[in-house]
Amino acid sequence: MTARSLAVTGATGQLGGLVARLLDAAGTPHRLVVRDPTSPRVPSHAMVTDVATAEYGDLDAATRALDDVEVLFMVSASESADRLTQHRTFVDAAAAAGVGHVVYTSFLGAAPDATFTLARDHFATEEHITASGMAWTFLRDSFYLDFTEALVGADGVIRGPAGDGACAFVARADVARVAASVLGEPAAHAHRSYDLTGPEALTLRDVAATISAVRDTDVRFHDETLDEAYASRAGFGAPHWQVDAWVSTYTAIAGNAMAHVSSAVQDLTGSAPLSLEAYLRTTAAG
Repeated sequence: MTARSLAVTGATGQLGGLVARLLDAAGTPHRLVVRDPTSPRVPSHAMVTDVATAEYGDLDAATRALDDVEVLFMVSASESADRLTQHRTFVDAAAAAGVGHVVYTSFLGAAPDATFTLARDHFATEEHITASGMAWTFLRDSFYLDFTEALVGADGVIRGPAGDGACAFVARADVARVAASVLGEPAAHAHRSYDLTGPEALTLRDVAATISAVRDTDVRFHDETLDEAYASRAGFGAPHWQVDAWVSTYTAIAGNAMAHVSSAVQDLTGSAPLSLEAYLRTTAAG
């Protein structure tokens, strides 16, 4: 792989930043594509060959930023009403620039009728990448373990209509390890999708009990009705699509759409993914 042939997006964020760090440790040269090159969060690793500036929704800037790029690591954009439009524009830019292979961070169970509403955008993005003629690899990660403590309210309660459904939460660090492995030998993973999960499927009662035990605090789960879920989130002033996404996080778990446990992290990296307990013990209490 030539020094300018791999590009990484999202490097000022958590996942892209982790991937850039792992590529640097592996001695893999890569270009960063960022919105703001002056941000203090732009990595300055030795293996960063250059930093290009582009937003996903800017076709011309993105096409220039991806010039000479052979393999693109495309981190999904931040949640927004026009995220799918941004994704499609960036994919079009990649194809126009001559990119040969896109490694895209998708979502577990991505489908046009997925219960988790944002997974529908991921499916549509996958379809657009597939139709572009570029080779592709889709990393379909579950909800992040990193997100579980943020579900706990100030009163120590996780609220949502998740019932007794389960989710195989995955650590962001494990997704990054998989991405770095795939980017190290992308041709071996062309036209493949990988479901990325943790080692176990947990109900939100399990999550509450584990947080309670590790953090030595009292956390519990309250199974809201749908009406309660929408009412409890109404005060945030979020747009309807955002509230739907929040609520469907729980209904996707309730329906066990997120309960599938995959061996992909172990298979692709050679080491097992973190459990919730192990993840919590490796991080400071919030």
